[in-house]
Amino acid sequence: MEEKKFVQLKKDELNVKEYVKRNLGKGRISGVGIEYTPIGEKIIISTTRPGYVIGRRGEKIIELTRVLKKQFNLENPNIEIQEITKPEFDAQGIADEIGLMLERLGTMKFKNIAYKMLDRIKKAGALGVEIRLSGKLPSERAKSWRFASGYLKKTGDTAKIVNRAESVALTSMGITGIKVEILPPDAKIHDQINVNESLKSEIRENIIREETRKEEEKKVKKRKSRKKKTKEETGEEIK
Repeated sequence: MEEKKFVQLKKDELNVKEYVKRNLGKGRISGVGIEYTPIGEKIIISTTRPGYVIGRRGEKIIELTRVLKKQFNLENPNIEIQEITKPEFDAQGIADEIGLMLERLGTMKFKNIAYKMLDRIKKAGALGVEIRLSGKLPSERAKSWRFASGYLKKTGDTAKIVNRAESVALTSMGITGIKVEILPPDAKIHDQINVNESLKSEIRENIIREETRKEEEKKVKKRKSRKKKTKEETGEEIK
């Protein structure tokens, strides 16, 4: 019974998320999260356009709250808006934006769309980005296209910090799948070495220390060599 309740709870959460995204519009909502508190349900909406989501005098939030109570039987939904300050690093927002551009401009310009978006993300400072488009681009035969730049982890623990998202575009040629992966500039990579002034200073000190050690060894060898030569000239026994 507990398993059925858990499955039903996740299905209800998915229905709420899909409704919020569909109601507020594709490309305007990056993600929807649900948290349960003692006073009710907290609906967290991540967006780059908080003003649009809230509406004039909060009318959209009021209407959305009413629908969530009536249609989805939520007791006390509390909607919280989370603004995305750097939309270039938001993979879901980028994927949805590419989908909207493909729907508006057509699949014939998919390369221009992908390269422009790739350049925009790289100029924003991302360490790496990859865009994959799958579908009838541009011919009748389905094909997958990959556009990538920079450094991007694929496996291991570091791959978990890559921001990934998927979206679809409904074009005249059919459905086009979109996958976006972005590695933001503030990501902590374990095998990455940052060559800063502190590291340069440490390297210089190590080089000086190593050169000093080698000079001392040369001096010791010279003293031993002179001592050995002196003993040979004087006929002393060499130990």
